Amino acid sequence: METLLLDYLPILIFFGIAAVLGIGFMLAAFVIAPSKPDPEKVSTYECGFNAFDDARMKFDVRFYLVAILFIIFDLEVAFLFPWAVSLGSTLGPFEFWSMMMFLGVLTIGFIYELKKGALDWE
Repeated sequence: METLLLDYLPILIFFGIAAVLGIGFMLAAFVIAPSKPDPEKVSTYECGFNAFDDARMKFDVRFYLVAILFIIFDLEVAFLFPWAVSLGSTLGPFEFWSMMMFLGVLTIGFIYELKKGALDWE
Protein backbone atom coordinates (compact mmCIF):
# COMPACT_ATOMS: atom_id res chain seq x y z
CA MET A 1 0.00 0.00 0.00
CA GLU A 2 2.89 2.37 0.71
CA THR A 3 4.32 1.93 -2.78
CA LEU A 4 0.95 2.81 -4.25
CA LEU A 5 0.83 5.99 -2.18
CA LEU A 6 4.43 6.85 -3.12
CA ASP A 7 3.42 6.74 -6.78
CA TYR A 8 1.00 9.60 -6.13
CA LEU A 9 3.53 11.70 -4.18
CA PRO A 10 4.70 13.74 -7.24
CA ILE A 11 1.10 14.68 -7.98
CA LEU A 12 0.59 15.78 -4.38
CA ILE A 13 3.80 17.83 -4.51
CA PHE A 14 2.67 19.40 -7.79
CA PHE A 15 -0.70 20.41 -6.31
CA GLY A 16 1.03 21.78 -3.22
CA ILE A 17 3.42 23.93 -5.27
CA ALA A 18 0.53 25.13 -7.47
CA ALA A 19 -1.54 26.10 -4.41
CA VAL A 20 1.39 27.93 -2.76
CA LEU A 21 2.17 29.83 -5.98
CA GLY A 22 -1.48 30.71 -6.60
CA ILE A 23 -2.07 31.98 -3.08
CA GLY A 24 1.28 33.81 -3.14
CA PHE A 25 0.48 35.61 -6.39
CA MET A 26 -2.97 36.62 -5.14
CA LEU A 27 -1.53 37.95 -1.88
CA ALA A 28 1.23 39.82 -3.71
CA ALA A 29 -1.31 41.44 -6.05
CA PHE A 30 -3.50 42.40 -3.09
CA VAL A 31 -0.58 43.95 -1.18
CA ILE A 32 1.36 45.57 -4.03
CA ALA A 33 -1.32 46.67 -6.51
CA PRO A 34 -2.65 50.22 -6.21
CA SER A 35 -6.34 50.39 -5.44
CA LYS A 36 -7.35 53.99 -5.98
CA PRO A 37 -10.51 53.89 -8.09
CA ASP A 38 -11.09 56.92 -10.24
CA PRO A 39 -13.88 57.72 -12.71
CA GLU A 40 -11.80 56.31 -15.57
CA LYS A 41 -11.42 52.92 -13.86
CA VAL A 42 -15.05 52.49 -12.94
CA SER A 43 -16.41 53.73 -16.28
CA THR A 44 -17.88 51.55 -19.01
CA TYR A 45 -15.24 49.49 -20.79
CA GLU A 46 -16.28 47.73 -24.01
CA CYS A 47 -19.42 46.23 -22.56
CA GLY A 48 -21.96 48.42 -24.26
CA PHE A 49 -23.66 49.74 -21.15
CA ASN A 50 -22.84 51.10 -17.72
CA ALA A 51 -21.90 48.35 -15.32
CA PHE A 52 -23.46 49.94 -12.25
CA ASP A 53 -26.98 50.62 -13.49
CA ASP A 54 -30.14 48.60 -13.11
CA ALA A 55 -29.80 45.01 -14.37
CA ARG A 56 -33.19 45.19 -16.10
CA MET A 57 -32.40 48.18 -18.30
CA LYS A 58 -32.48 48.04 -22.09
CA PHE A 59 -29.14 47.56 -23.78
CA ASP A 60 -27.78 47.66 -27.30
CA VAL A 61 -27.91 44.22 -28.87
CA ARG A 62 -25.48 45.14 -31.67
CA PHE A 63 -22.50 44.68 -29.37
CA TYR A 64 -23.55 41.13 -28.51
CA LEU A 65 -24.35 40.32 -32.14
CA VAL A 66 -20.88 41.36 -33.27
CA ALA A 67 -19.30 39.47 -30.36
CA ILE A 68 -21.20 36.27 -31.18
CA LEU A 69 -20.33 36.54 -34.87
CA PHE A 70 -16.68 37.04 -33.95
CA ILE A 71 -16.70 33.97 -31.70
CA ILE A 72 -18.36 31.85 -34.39
CA PHE A 73 -15.81 32.79 -37.04
CA ASP A 74 -12.94 32.56 -34.57
CA LEU A 75 -13.91 28.98 -33.67
CA GLU A 76 -14.32 28.02 -37.29
CA VAL A 77 -10.89 29.38 -38.12
CA ALA A 78 -9.46 27.38 -35.19
CA PHE A 79 -10.23 24.25 -37.21
CA LEU A 80 -7.61 25.36 -39.72
CA PHE A 81 -4.63 24.96 -37.38
CA PRO A 82 -4.66 21.14 -36.98
CA TRP A 83 -5.40 20.80 -40.69
CA ALA A 84 -2.51 23.07 -41.65
CA VAL A 85 -0.08 21.24 -39.36
CA SER A 86 -0.88 17.85 -40.85
CA LEU A 87 -1.32 19.06 -44.43
CA GLY A 88 2.06 18.07 -45.80
CA SER A 89 2.47 14.72 -44.12
CA THR A 90 -0.73 12.70 -43.85
CA LEU A 91 -3.52 14.39 -45.75
CA GLY A 92 -4.52 13.42 -49.22
CA PRO A 93 -6.59 15.13 -51.90
CA PHE A 94 -9.92 14.26 -50.22
CA GLU A 95 -8.93 16.04 -47.01
CA PHE A 96 -7.59 19.02 -48.95
CA TRP A 97 -10.77 19.50 -50.99
CA SER A 98 -13.04 18.95 -47.99
CA MET A 99 -11.24 21.79 -46.22
CA MET A 100 -11.54 23.94 -49.33
CA MET A 101 -15.29 23.29 -49.28
CA PHE A 102 -15.37 24.23 -45.57
CA LEU A 103 -13.50 27.45 -46.34
CA GLY A 104 -15.89 28.16 -49.20
CA VAL A 105 -18.92 27.85 -46.91
CA LEU A 106 -17.13 30.04 -44.35
CA THR A 107 -16.42 32.67 -47.00
CA ILE A 108 -20.01 32.61 -48.28
CA GLY A 109 -21.27 33.09 -44.70
CA PHE A 110 -18.89 35.98 -44.14
CA ILE A 111 -19.93 37.68 -47.39
CA TYR A 112 -23.58 37.19 -46.43
CA GLU A 113 -22.94 38.90 -43.08
CA LEU A 114 -21.20 41.80 -44.80
CA LYS A 115 -24.06 42.24 -47.29
CA LYS A 116 -26.67 42.15 -44.50
CA GLY A 117 -24.71 44.74 -42.52
CA ALA A 118 -24.37 42.58 -39.41
CA LEU A 119 -20.86 43.85 -38.81
CA ASP A 120 -21.68 47.54 -39.30
CA TRP A 121 -21.76 49.38 -36.01
CA GLU A 122 -23.52 52.53 -37.14
